[in-house]
Amino acid sequence: MATDHDFIEYIMDQISELEETRYRKMFGEYALYYRDKVMGLVCDNQIFLKVTEAGKVFVTNPEYGKPYPGAKDSFLVTDKLEDSDWLCELIKISEPEIIKPKKRKKKN
Repeated sequence: MATDHDFIEYIMDQISELEETRYRKMFGEYALYYRDKVMGLVCDNQIFLKVTEAGKVFVTNPEYGKPYPGAKDSFLVTDKLEDSDWLCELIKISEPEIIKPKKRKKKN
């Protein structure tokens, strides 16, 4: 089941206080970016954020899930989805630990 466009718009509204956020549609699902770093995925109308050490401290009792079979465990945000301040804080404190992808060289 692919994510509804309304759901990704809801997530973007929840994190609207953060500047430099965007999403990109990928295979019927969405990648969530903050400061040009992939922070997580939105799949099947659920949000999965990358696990970081700062995030583990902040999320006192984390719920984990996999956005797709074979993926690494991610924080599965369910109970706090409506708490935009909490969601923004988790993204902000996790961002420094996420590696920015290298730009690919164009093929000739």
